[in-house]
Amino acid sequence: MFKILHTNGKARRAEFRTVHGVVQTPVFQNVGTLAAIKGAVSTTDLKEVGCQIELSNTYHLHLRPGDKIVHQMGGLHKFMNWDRPILTDSGGFQVFSLAGLRKITEEGVSFSSHIDGRRIFMGPEESMQIQSNLASTIAMAFDECIENPAPKDYVKKSIDRTYRWLVRCKDEMSRLNSLDTTINKEQLLFGINQGGTYDDLRIEHMKQIAKLDLPGYAIGGLAVGESHEEMYHILDVVLPHAPEDRPRYLMGVGTPSNIIESVARGIDFFDCVIASRNARHAFIFTQHGTMNLLNQKYETDPLPIDPDCGCPACRNYSRAYIRHLFKAKEMLGMRLCVLHNLYFYNHLMEDIRKAIEEDRFEQFRAENVEKLAKRI
Repeated sequence: MFKILHTNGKARRAEFRTVHGVVQTPVFQNVGTLAAIKGAVSTTDLKEVGCQIELSNTYHLHLRPGDKIVHQMGGLHKFMNWDRPILTDSGGFQVFSLAGLRKITEEGVSFSSHIDGRRIFMGPEESMQIQSNLASTIAMAFDECIENPAPKDYVKKSIDRTYRWLVRCKDEMSRLNSLDTTINKEQLLFGINQGGTYDDLRIEHMKQIAKLDLPGYAIGGLAVGESHEEMYHILDVVLPHAPEDRPRYLMGVGTPSNIIESVARGIDFFDCVIASRNARHAFIFTQHGTMNLLNQKYETDPLPIDPDCGCPACRNYSRAYIRHLFKAKEMLGMRLCVLHNLYFYNHLMEDIRKAIEEDRFEQFRAENVEKLAKRI
Protein backbone atom coordinates (compact mmCIF):
# COMPACT_ATOMS: atom_id res chain seq x y z
CA MET A 1 0.00 0.00 0.00
CA PHE A 2 2.85 2.40 0.80
CA LYS A 3 5.61 2.76 -1.78
CA ILE A 4 8.59 5.06 -1.26
CA LEU A 5 9.44 6.59 -4.63
CA HIS A 6 12.42 8.73 -3.63
CA THR A 7 14.33 9.93 -0.59
CA ASN A 8 16.41 13.05 -0.02
CA GLY A 9 18.18 12.77 3.30
CA LYS A 10 15.48 11.51 5.69
CA ALA A 11 12.70 13.19 3.68
CA ARG A 12 10.50 10.65 1.89
CA ARG A 13 8.45 10.98 -1.30
CA ALA A 14 5.92 8.18 -1.49
CA GLU A 15 2.50 6.95 -2.63
CA PHE A 16 -0.12 5.46 -0.33
CA ARG A 17 -2.72 3.34 -2.12
CA THR A 18 -6.16 3.02 -0.54
CA VAL A 19 -9.60 1.81 -1.55
CA HIS A 20 -10.56 5.47 -2.08
CA GLY A 21 -7.58 6.47 -4.19
CA VAL A 22 -3.83 7.07 -4.16
CA VAL A 23 -2.35 9.67 -1.81
CA GLN A 24 0.86 11.43 -2.77
CA THR A 25 3.02 12.06 0.30
CA PRO A 26 4.13 14.09 2.17
CA VAL A 27 0.52 15.20 2.53
CA PHE A 28 -1.50 17.70 4.59
CA GLN A 29 -4.94 16.47 5.62
CA ASN A 30 -7.63 19.15 5.51
CA VAL A 31 -9.59 19.13 8.79
CA GLY A 32 -13.39 18.91 8.52
CA THR A 33 -14.31 18.08 12.10
CA LEU A 34 -18.05 17.59 11.54
CA ALA A 35 -17.72 16.35 7.94
CA ALA A 36 -17.31 19.93 6.73
CA ILE A 37 -14.50 22.49 6.64
CA LYS A 38 -15.51 25.43 8.83
CA GLY A 39 -15.88 28.53 6.68
CA ALA A 40 -18.55 27.45 4.18
CA VAL A 41 -16.14 25.33 2.11
CA SER A 42 -17.70 22.47 0.13
CA THR A 43 -16.14 19.20 -0.98
CA THR A 44 -16.09 20.50 -4.55
CA ASP A 45 -14.09 23.46 -3.23
CA LEU A 46 -11.67 21.03 -1.57
CA LYS A 47 -10.88 19.47 -4.93
CA GLU A 48 -10.27 22.90 -6.45
CA VAL A 49 -7.72 23.78 -3.74
CA GLY A 50 -5.87 20.44 -4.10
CA CYS A 51 -7.04 18.49 -1.04
CA GLN A 52 -6.08 14.80 -1.12
CA ILE A 53 -7.40 13.65 2.27
CA GLU A 54 -10.19 15.04 4.42
CA LEU A 55 -10.09 14.43 8.18
CA SER A 56 -13.21 14.13 10.35
CA ASN A 57 -13.74 13.69 14.08
CA THR A 58 -15.09 10.47 15.57
CA TYR A 59 -16.18 12.02 18.87
CA HIS A 60 -18.11 14.91 17.33
CA LEU A 61 -19.80 12.83 14.62
CA HIS A 62 -20.79 10.23 17.23
CA LEU A 63 -22.60 12.96 19.15
CA ARG A 64 -24.06 14.71 16.10
CA PRO A 65 -25.64 13.53 13.81
CA GLY A 66 -24.70 10.10 15.19
CA ASP A 67 -22.52 7.48 13.51
CA LYS A 68 -25.49 5.15 13.01
CA ILE A 69 -27.22 7.84 10.97
CA VAL A 70 -24.06 8.31 8.87
CA HIS A 71 -23.99 4.53 8.33
CA GLN A 72 -27.66 4.60 7.30
CA MET A 73 -26.80 7.33 4.78
CA GLY A 74 -24.11 5.14 3.20
CA GLY A 75 -21.02 6.27 5.15
CA LEU A 76 -19.14 9.57 5.28
CA HIS A 77 -18.10 9.52 1.63
CA LYS A 78 -21.68 9.48 0.40
CA PHE A 79 -22.96 11.66 3.23
CA MET A 80 -20.60 14.54 2.44
CA ASN A 81 -20.14 13.83 -1.30
CA TRP A 82 -16.39 13.16 -1.17
CA ASP A 83 -14.81 10.34 -3.21
CA ARG A 84 -11.21 10.69 -1.99
CA PRO A 85 -9.66 9.29 1.21
CA ILE A 86 -11.00 10.24 4.64
CA LEU A 87 -9.16 9.75 7.93
CA THR A 88 -11.13 9.69 11.16
CA ASP A 89 -9.38 10.27 14.45
CA SER A 90 -10.36 7.98 17.31
CA GLY A 91 -12.03 10.52 19.58
CA GLY A 92 -9.26 10.01 22.12
CA PHE A 93 -7.90 13.56 22.02
CA GLN A 94 -11.37 15.08 22.49
CA VAL A 95 -12.28 12.67 25.27
CA PHE A 96 -9.07 13.32 27.16
CA SER A 97 -9.43 17.08 26.77
CA LEU A 98 -12.58 16.76 28.90
CA ALA A 99 -10.42 16.40 31.98
CA GLY A 100 -13.11 17.31 34.49
CA LEU A 101 -15.82 15.27 32.80
CA ARG A 102 -14.26 11.84 32.30
CA LYS A 103 -13.10 8.74 34.15
CA ILE A 104 -10.48 6.33 32.74
CA THR A 105 -10.57 2.58 33.40
CA GLU A 106 -8.95 -0.40 31.72
CA GLU A 107 -12.13 -0.91 29.69
CA GLY A 108 -12.20 2.63 28.34
CA VAL A 109 -13.40 6.11 29.26
CA SER A 110 -16.75 7.35 30.53
CA PHE A 111 -17.42 11.02 30.01
CA SER A 112 -20.12 13.66 29.74
CA SER A 113 -21.19 15.02 26.37
CA HIS A 114 -20.22 18.65 25.93
CA ILE A 115 -23.54 19.16 24.11
CA ASP A 116 -26.16 17.89 26.55
CA GLY A 117 -24.23 16.39 29.46
CA ARG A 118 -25.38 12.80 28.90
CA ARG A 119 -22.96 10.10 30.02
CA ILE A 120 -21.14 8.25 27.23
CA PHE A 121 -18.69 5.34 27.34
CA MET A 122 -15.98 4.91 24.73
CA GLY A 123 -13.33 2.24 24.64
CA PRO A 124 -11.28 0.64 21.86
CA GLU A 125 -14.19 -1.46 20.59
CA GLU A 126 -16.66 1.44 20.66
CA SER A 127 -14.24 3.74 18.82
CA MET A 128 -13.69 1.11 16.11
CA GLN A 129 -17.45 0.51 15.81
CA ILE A 130 -18.13 4.23 15.40
CA GLN A 131 -15.37 4.61 12.80
CA SER A 132 -16.60 1.51 10.97
CA ASN A 133 -20.07 3.08 10.80
CA LEU A 134 -18.47 6.24 9.41
CA ALA A 135 -16.69 3.99 6.86
CA SER A 136 -13.58 6.17 6.68
CA THR A 137 -10.54 5.09 4.68
CA ILE A 138 -8.22 5.24 7.70
CA ALA A 139 -9.29 4.80 11.32
CA MET A 140 -7.08 5.86 14.19
CA ALA A 141 -6.56 3.68 17.25
CA PHE A 142 -8.14 4.70 20.55
CA ASP A 143 -5.37 5.97 22.81
CA GLU A 144 -4.77 8.26 25.75
CA CYS A 145 -3.37 11.62 24.76
CA ILE A 146 -1.12 12.53 27.69
CA GLU A 147 -0.59 16.15 28.61
CA ASN A 148 2.95 17.53 28.66
CA PRO A 149 4.60 17.47 31.11
CA ALA A 150 3.26 14.46 33.01
CA PRO A 151 4.89 12.31 35.75
CA LYS A 152 6.96 9.53 34.23
CA ASP A 153 5.32 6.75 36.27
CA TYR A 154 1.89 7.84 34.99
CA VAL A 155 3.13 8.02 31.39
CA LYS A 156 4.53 4.50 31.68
CA LYS A 157 1.20 3.11 32.93
CA SER A 158 -0.60 5.06 30.21
CA ILE A 159 1.45 3.72 27.29
CA ASP A 160 1.09 0.17 28.60
CA ARG A 161 -2.69 0.61 28.66
CA THR A 162 -2.65 2.32 25.24
CA TYR A 163 -0.80 -0.70 23.85
CA ARG A 164 -3.40 -3.08 25.27
CA TRP A 165 -6.11 -0.86 23.78
CA LEU A 166 -4.37 -0.97 20.39
CA VAL A 167 -4.42 -4.77 20.39
CA ARG A 168 -8.16 -4.61 21.12
CA CYS A 169 -8.61 -2.04 18.32
CA LYS A 170 -6.88 -4.32 15.85
CA ASP A 171 -8.96 -7.34 16.86
CA GLU A 172 -12.21 -5.39 16.69
CA MET A 173 -11.41 -3.88 13.29
CA SER A 174 -10.66 -7.35 11.90
CA ARG A 175 -14.05 -8.50 13.18
CA LEU A 176 -15.89 -5.46 11.80
CA ASN A 177 -14.23 -5.69 8.37
CA SER A 178 -15.55 -9.25 8.05
CA LEU A 179 -19.22 -8.32 8.59
CA ASP A 180 -21.69 -8.15 5.71
CA THR A 181 -23.14 -4.89 7.06
CA THR A 182 -19.79 -3.08 7.02
CA ILE A 183 -19.61 -0.42 4.30
CA ASN A 184 -15.80 -0.26 3.96
CA LYS A 185 -14.41 -3.74 4.50
CA GLU A 186 -10.90 -2.45 3.67
CA GLN A 187 -10.74 0.13 6.43
CA LEU A 188 -7.16 0.66 7.63
CA LEU A 189 -5.99 1.02 11.22
CA PHE A 190 -3.14 3.35 12.23
CA GLY A 191 -1.53 2.90 15.63
CA ILE A 192 -0.44 5.88 17.74
CA ASN A 193 2.87 6.29 19.53
CA GLN A 194 2.71 7.98 22.93
CA GLY A 195 5.21 8.50 25.74
CA GLY A 196 5.17 12.21 26.56
CA THR A 197 8.57 13.83 26.37
CA TYR A 198 10.43 10.79 27.73
CA ASP A 199 12.83 9.40 25.12
CA ASP A 200 12.99 5.88 26.55
CA LEU A 201 9.21 5.53 26.86
CA ARG A 202 8.66 6.84 23.33
CA ILE A 203 11.15 4.30 21.96
CA GLU A 204 9.75 1.45 24.06
CA HIS A 205 6.21 2.17 22.91
CA MET A 206 7.14 2.50 19.23
CA LYS A 207 8.99 -0.82 19.32
CA GLN A 208 5.91 -2.42 20.89
CA ILE A 209 3.36 -1.15 18.40
CA ALA A 210 5.64 -1.74 15.39
CA LYS A 211 5.40 -5.47 16.08
CA LEU A 212 1.65 -5.35 15.39
CA ASP A 213 2.32 -4.85 11.65
CA LEU A 214 -0.24 -2.09 11.12
CA PRO A 215 -0.80 -0.18 7.84
CA GLY A 216 0.51 3.07 9.37
CA TYR A 217 1.86 4.70 12.51
CA ALA A 218 1.20 8.08 14.07
CA ILE A 219 3.13 10.15 16.59
CA GLY A 220 0.62 11.53 19.07
CA GLY A 221 0.79 13.70 22.15
CA LEU A 222 2.97 16.40 20.60
CA ALA A 223 2.14 20.04 19.79
CA VAL A 224 0.26 20.11 23.12
CA GLY A 225 2.41 22.55 25.04
CA GLU A 226 6.02 21.46 24.55
CA SER A 227 8.48 23.63 22.63
CA HIS A 228 9.19 23.09 18.93
CA GLU A 229 12.69 21.98 19.87
CA GLU A 230 11.30 19.30 22.22
CA MET A 231 8.93 18.10 19.49
CA TYR A 232 11.72 17.84 16.92
CA HIS A 233 13.88 16.02 19.48
CA ILE A 234 11.16 13.40 20.06
CA LEU A 235 10.88 12.86 16.30
CA ASP A 236 14.65 12.43 16.03
CA VAL A 237 14.56 9.88 18.84
CA VAL A 238 11.50 7.81 17.91
CA LEU A 239 11.40 7.71 14.09
CA PRO A 240 14.44 5.41 13.74
CA HIS A 241 12.29 2.79 15.50
CA ALA A 242 9.20 3.27 13.29
CA PRO A 243 8.73 0.86 10.37
CA GLU A 244 10.37 2.38 7.29
CA ASP A 245 7.87 0.85 4.88
CA ARG A 246 4.77 2.37 6.51
CA PRO A 247 3.47 5.95 6.51
CA ARG A 248 4.31 8.13 9.52
CA TYR A 249 1.72 10.64 10.68
CA LEU A 250 2.49 13.54 13.03
CA MET A 251 -0.85 14.39 14.59
CA GLY A 252 -2.00 17.98 15.03
CA VAL A 253 0.99 19.65 13.34
CA GLY A 254 1.18 22.39 12.35
CA THR A 255 2.72 25.58 10.98
CA PRO A 256 4.43 25.56 7.57
CA SER A 257 7.82 25.65 9.30
CA ASN A 258 6.83 22.75 11.59
CA ILE A 259 5.83 20.71 8.55
CA ILE A 260 9.07 21.34 6.65
CA GLU A 261 11.18 20.49 9.71
CA SER A 262 9.17 17.32 10.33
CA VAL A 263 9.41 16.19 6.70
CA ALA A 264 13.18 16.59 7.09
CA ARG A 265 12.96 14.04 9.91
CA GLY A 266 10.89 11.50 7.96
CA ILE A 267 7.20 12.38 8.55
CA ASP A 268 4.69 11.71 5.74
CA PHE A 269 1.23 12.78 7.01
CA PHE A 270 0.11 15.98 8.77
CA ASP A 271 -3.10 17.62 9.93
CA CYS A 272 -3.89 20.81 11.79
CA VAL A 273 -6.86 23.15 12.26
CA ILE A 274 -4.51 26.15 12.08
CA ALA A 275 -4.98 26.63 8.32
CA SER A 276 -8.75 27.09 8.46
CA ARG A 277 -9.01 28.46 12.00
CA ASN A 278 -6.53 31.26 11.37
CA ALA A 279 -8.19 32.06 8.06
CA ARG A 280 -11.52 32.62 9.81
CA HIS A 281 -9.80 35.41 11.74
CA ALA A 282 -8.16 36.94 8.64
CA PHE A 283 -4.73 35.51 9.52
CA ILE A 284 -3.19 34.43 6.24
CA PHE A 285 -0.31 32.19 5.15
CA THR A 286 1.57 33.22 2.01
CA GLN A 287 4.75 32.24 0.18
CA HIS A 288 6.38 35.35 1.66
CA GLY A 289 5.26 34.99 5.29
CA THR A 290 2.10 35.54 7.33
CA MET A 291 -0.21 38.54 7.24
CA ASN A 292 -3.20 39.90 9.15
CA LEU A 293 -5.70 41.25 6.63
CA LEU A 294 -7.43 43.29 9.32
CA ASN A 295 -4.46 45.67 9.45
CA GLN A 296 -5.43 49.14 8.26
CA LYS A 297 -2.63 49.21 5.70
CA TYR A 298 -4.69 46.83 3.55
CA GLU A 299 -7.76 49.08 3.53
CA THR A 300 -7.02 50.41 0.02
CA ASP A 301 -4.61 47.69 -1.15
CA PRO A 302 -5.58 46.58 -4.68
CA LEU A 303 -3.26 43.54 -4.72
CA PRO A 304 -4.49 39.97 -4.24
CA ILE A 305 -3.64 38.32 -0.91
CA ASP A 306 -0.58 36.74 -2.54
CA PRO A 307 0.27 37.86 -6.11
CA ASP A 308 2.03 34.50 -6.67
CA CYS A 309 -0.97 32.39 -5.58
CA GLY A 310 -3.48 30.71 -7.90
CA CYS A 311 -6.29 30.13 -5.38
CA PRO A 312 -9.88 31.31 -6.08
CA ALA A 313 -9.48 34.28 -3.71
CA CYS A 314 -6.21 35.52 -5.18
CA ARG A 315 -7.39 35.05 -8.76
CA ASN A 316 -10.44 37.24 -8.26
CA TYR A 317 -10.33 39.59 -5.27
CA SER A 318 -8.18 42.28 -3.64
CA ARG A 319 -6.88 42.55 -0.11
CA ALA A 320 -8.98 45.70 0.29
CA TYR A 321 -12.19 43.90 -0.68
CA ILE A 322 -11.59 40.87 1.53
CA ARG A 323 -10.68 43.14 4.47
CA HIS A 324 -13.95 45.02 3.87
CA LEU A 325 -15.88 41.74 4.00
CA PHE A 326 -14.40 40.94 7.42
CA LYS A 327 -15.12 44.41 8.74
CA ALA A 328 -18.69 44.15 7.44
CA LYS A 329 -18.98 40.63 8.97
CA GLU A 330 -19.81 39.12 5.59
CA MET A 331 -19.25 35.33 5.52
CA LEU A 332 -17.65 35.55 2.07
CA GLY A 333 -14.50 37.06 3.59
CA MET A 334 -14.04 34.06 5.87
CA ARG A 335 -14.75 31.63 3.05
CA LEU A 336 -12.22 33.24 0.68
CA CYS A 337 -9.50 33.22 3.33
CA VAL A 338 -10.14 29.58 4.24
CA LEU A 339 -9.91 28.65 0.56
CA HIS A 340 -6.64 30.58 0.30
CA ASN A 341 -5.01 29.01 3.37
CA LEU A 342 -6.01 25.47 2.36
CA TYR A 343 -4.73 26.09 -1.15
CA PHE A 344 -1.47 27.37 0.33
CA TYR A 345 -1.04 24.30 2.57
CA ASN A 346 -1.90 21.78 -0.14
CA HIS A 347 0.45 23.42 -2.63
CA LEU A 348 3.19 23.76 -0.02
CA MET A 349 3.10 19.96 0.19
CA GLU A 350 3.26 19.77 -3.60
CA ASP A 351 6.37 21.98 -3.54
CA ILE A 352 7.88 19.79 -0.82
CA ARG A 353 7.25 16.63 -2.86
CA LYS A 354 8.86 18.19 -5.91
CA ALA A 355 11.90 19.35 -3.92
CA ILE A 356 12.41 15.82 -2.59
CA GLU A 357 12.09 14.33 -6.08
CA GLU A 358 14.69 16.77 -7.40
CA ASP A 359 17.15 16.20 -4.50
CA ARG A 360 16.98 19.83 -3.37
CA PHE A 361 14.89 19.50 -0.23
CA GLU A 362 17.64 20.85 2.06
CA GLN A 363 17.86 23.95 -0.11
CA PHE A 364 14.06 24.28 0.00
CA ARG A 365 14.16 23.89 3.78
CA ALA A 366 16.87 26.55 4.18
CA GLU A 367 14.99 29.00 1.96
CA ASN A 368 11.56 28.57 3.52
CA VAL A 369 11.59 27.66 7.23
CA GLU A 370 12.25 31.20 8.46
CA LYS A 371 10.60 33.00 5.53
CA LEU A 372 7.24 31.29 5.93
CA ALA A 373 7.17 32.08 9.66
CA LYS A 374 7.93 35.76 9.14
CA ARG A 375 5.17 38.32 9.77
CA ILE A 376 4.79 40.55 6.71
